[in-house]
Amino acid sequence: MALQVGDIVEGKVTGIKPFGAFIALPEKKTGLVHISEVSYEFVQDLAAVLEPGQTVKVKVISIAPDGKIALSIKRTQPAPERGSRPPRSQGQGSGAPRQGGRPPKREAPPRVWQPKPVQPQGDMSFEDMMARYKSQSEEKIADLKRVTENHRGGYSRRRG
Repeated sequence: MALQVGDIVEGKVTGIKPFGAFIALPEKKTGLVHISEVSYEFVQDLAAVLEPGQTVKVKVISIAPDGKIALSIKRTQPAPERGSRPPRSQGQGSGAPRQGGRPPKREAPPRVWQPKPVQPQGDMSFEDMMARYKSQSEEKIADLKRVTENHRGGYSRRRG
């Protein structure tokens, strides 16, 4: 019987490396369990969890065209229940990251530059229209400059 993706079989640990463990499978085949597929818990050192010669139950995740077999130990076990998160305390500021390392979620969508609506021109002289055009252009350039400098860190930061 040939191995197929999704099969759950028993194998023996033949070698342990920092990135994963090699498992001897039936039909004289060998597969690799990556360190991230050993347990639902964080595994720092595989030697603390597995040892050579140990029999383990593995699930076939993938079989590459070149014959490499990816295996998982944790997918043979039920996933642990995820507990509800504790409520956030009010004392945390909006700019400081939380203990987990993630910044808090944004409450409002990010601001996107929108052009200002064009006002009807009516009975304006040429000089009035030019003055208005000049002030609008300066406003647009200032807005764009402010937005691009915020994204790139500003001109003063780029100079060595």
